[in-house]
Amino acid sequence: MVMRWFYLLLLGVAVNFSAAAAERSDFGLTLRSQAATSAENIRFQARYDQQQWKASETAVIVCDMWNLHHCLNATRRGTEMAPRLNQLLKQSRRQGALIIHAPSSCMAPYKDHPARATALNAPAASNLPAEIDKWCYSIPSEEQGTYPLDQSDGGEDDDLVEHAAWAKKLAGMGLNPRSPWTKQTDLIDIHDKDVISDNGVEIWNVLQQTGIKNVVLVGVHTNMCVLGRPFGLRQMAKNGMNVVLCRDLTDTMYNPKMKPFVSHFTGTDLIVEHIEKWVCPTITSDQILGGKPFVFSTDTRKHVVILIAEREYQTNESLPRFALEHLGQDYKVTIVHCDEDGQGERNALPNSIPAITQADLLLISIRRRVLPQDQMQAVRQHIENGKPVVGIRTANHAFSLRGEAPPEGLVAWDKFDQEIWGGNYANHHGNGKTTTVAALCEHEILNGVDLQDFTTIGSLYQVNPLSSSTQAILSGTIPDKPMEPIAWTNKTIFGGRAFYTSLGQIKDFDTKTMNVLLKNAIAWALN
Repeated sequence: MVMRWFYLLLLGVAVNFSAAAAERSDFGLTLRSQAATSAENIRFQARYDQQQWKASETAVIVCDMWNLHHCLNATRRGTEMAPRLNQLLKQSRRQGALIIHAPSSCMAPYKDHPARATALNAPAASNLPAEIDKWCYSIPSEEQGTYPLDQSDGGEDDDLVEHAAWAKKLAGMGLNPRSPWTKQTDLIDIHDKDVISDNGVEIWNVLQQTGIKNVVLVGVHTNMCVLGRPFGLRQMAKNGMNVVLCRDLTDTMYNPKMKPFVSHFTGTDLIVEHIEKWVCPTITSDQILGGKPFVFSTDTRKHVVILIAEREYQTNESLPRFALEHLGQDYKVTIVHCDEDGQGERNALPNSIPAITQADLLLISIRRRVLPQDQMQAVRQHIENGKPVVGIRTANHAFSLRGEAPPEGLVAWDKFDQEIWGGNYANHHGNGKTTTVAALCEHEILNGVDLQDFTTIGSLYQVNPLSSSTQAILSGTIPDKPMEPIAWTNKTIFGGRAFYTSLGQIKDFDTKTMNVLLKNAIAWALN
């Protein structure tokens, strides 16, 4: 009996020890950044860096998750995001990370809180950075890029009638409608062993006292407070902290009525991309919590992933411009570029697999590239799952090397044209001949497409005959040659929707016709 009791005691100690070890562990994180492929900073590729951060050397700073905001939509989004953010804090705290709550201008309610005393009583750091007590509006690395949003109106995206009613309600509560916040939202727990401060000097002192080397920023608003506060991303990055933004637990102050006239959530994507290029990497909450990244319920955008690997028609310039100007209101867009020709391996779409596997639609602009097995398999899996695909210009010979065997370790898809587009690309007529374009039928893809006087100087592709599964919707003709289809739909051999057009040379994108056609085709393919 005594031995059994002793065995159970040992087992209990072992279980408790294992639980404690599991609770105080490293964070295994995947840091995403954007790396320029040339000195001109024209093309960027996602870079993923696997890192282990000691929880005891990591702090999570919660930026301005106030109880109220002057923007009603910002209040709603903050309320929706807060429970997931609180789960992240619970798990981070459990693993041994320090939690710092930073609801700016709201210290009074916490004057007697132990977490506030921790900040006030931290000894002065010997390495206090200059101007750590000030907002930081830019760091030198950002001068290489262009800030993506116009937030000069303050970024409110409320309906004007709703906003007026909201301001009236706030005033009726005895609050300033322009700055109604009084504390951090009650949806986020504050523990006694946490820290409460909105002061850059206090927070820096705490970080140094506790041996913090790594910082995760969560909260709002990405383009303003999260970037610029004295404890924000810019200050942490320029002063040597390993800092990341948790990109799914943040939100911008951006009004879609301002440049670049994209949806609110695309505005957040653009700021995240700017941060990944010039400030610091990002992570997502599922890397700590498991499950899936947080997505706002009002963010219903489909994900369009654009694969670009050709140099003849400069779609590395035209497609990003098309995406920003014509897709930014309705879609989440990720652009994947090949390696620069002559640098590294041209037959690769570096770090493309995460984007491809998350895509609702692939838009392909690739010419005679063969891919590593895993990248080609990701493309295949998307299409074999019946997901839609759109191709322009050289996409009908995207993965073929004219019958040549691919180099070792790379994979071709020689029947891609026939199996996906239902095409029969053989060659093209000579350059310099103007192609006249005409409609072959009525189709929803042609809604708003003005073909009057529309011509293209891109060489006319020879694609006849098309598969019986296709429906040709546009024809192209040049003098003394048979008509060729230049745009059609297809049902792939895997049952998905496909659209292809041989239009796509760079001057085509200078026309409304091309842009409307391609946008309509994406909408049709996504059904």
